[in-house]
Amino acid sequence: MTQTTHSFPIEAVRQQFPALQRMYNGKRAIYLDGPGGSQVVKGSMDAIYAYMANGGANLHGSFPSSRETEAIIAEAKEAAAQLLGAKAEEVAFGANMTTLAFAVARALGRNWQPGDELVVSELDHRANVDPWLTIAADRGMTVRWIKVNPATLTLDLDDLDSLITDKTRLVAVGLASNAVGTINDISLLSAKARQAGALVAVDAVHAAPHLFIDRDRLGADILFCSAYKFFGPHVGIAVIRKELFAALQPYKLQPAPAYIPDKLETGTQNHEGIAGIAPAIRFIASLGSGDTLRAQIHSAFAAIEAYENRLAEQIRTELARMEAVTLYQAADDVAKTPTIAFRIKGISPQQVCEHMAEQYAIFIADGDFYASTLADKLGINEDGGWVRAGLAPYNTAEEIDLFVSGIRKLVQGL
Repeated sequence: MTQTTHSFPIEAVRQQFPALQRMYNGKRAIYLDGPGGSQVVKGSMDAIYAYMANGGANLHGSFPSSRETEAIIAEAKEAAAQLLGAKAEEVAFGANMTTLAFAVARALGRNWQPGDELVVSELDHRANVDPWLTIAADRGMTVRWIKVNPATLTLDLDDLDSLITDKTRLVAVGLASNAVGTINDISLLSAKARQAGALVAVDAVHAAPHLFIDRDRLGADILFCSAYKFFGPHVGIAVIRKELFAALQPYKLQPAPAYIPDKLETGTQNHEGIAGIAPAIRFIASLGSGDTLRAQIHSAFAAIEAYENRLAEQIRTELARMEAVTLYQAADDVAKTPTIAFRIKGISPQQVCEHMAEQYAIFIADGDFYASTLADKLGINEDGGWVRAGLAPYNTAEEIDLFVSGIRKLVQGL
């Protein structure tokens, strides 16, 4: 499926997602809940089934299924490295991003002392906040917050020189907000952190299905994402810069490997899930062109961004015209993922989602989406948070038209 300059191959894309055939209340289901987890591409499903049907095995055995498991893991790590601009030996898998973040925080915290400082963001999902708050409390560290501007829904970066100092050990920030879509200037933050000798931990979970990610260009020492957000299974991914990873002392069982990246991977991994990672990444690459997988991924994301952003702009434009709707989004000149957060006056976010599901088979989500600090600052947590609609490359213009029409009729009926 090579992207052309004229159109996005939406029908060919949709044919690869079996879930899009689901019917609900006599209507074809429309999945606009991608920020909470994408649908899974068939190639990933097939690989998961094939691994289990062919006989799974644990590692380090002197028999075929064990060696095959090791080969599948190696392939998945190489594919993840190509996706994120890293090396395969820097990639570790785990149950999810949150579990990996807690493990990394505990390991790093062994070398941190009372009086050391951490910097976290008010815009972030709590998975890139609470692991660091927890270790700070354990070690007697000071936590400083990068403030979010509630009016602009962007981080206030004017005070970085006072926030990031020679006492700072790590700066944790999200590449993009999973609630309102704002894409942060990670390069600026990482440059300030490097000047202070601090590490940078980037949550790329929300960004990974939408943006081309270059770990080194971002300046991330630690980068997290999850395959279930980019058309694969529920497997968390941590990418840790080699020198840091080699020095890391994670909590582990005594006989477990002491070498990277295995030393972060506690217990038996989700081998069948890991089998589905490379096919998900190859699906992304199939939407681009180039002589290498990395080049294909790069060009694919250019096509995905253009397509998704076009649909997202249609939603934003139409919702902005509805007087009862409040949109939560940064200004037009601020880069955003195709994630739209809003509220409708006179009806709770949960009621909006229930109505859209029952009347139109459109699946959207409500709540604070673990961006609870931002929701608290906006004063919306006590009455249901946001309604959130998020796009994926399998969504269509016709689905967007139906979504907008459904919201408009709901507003008109208030």
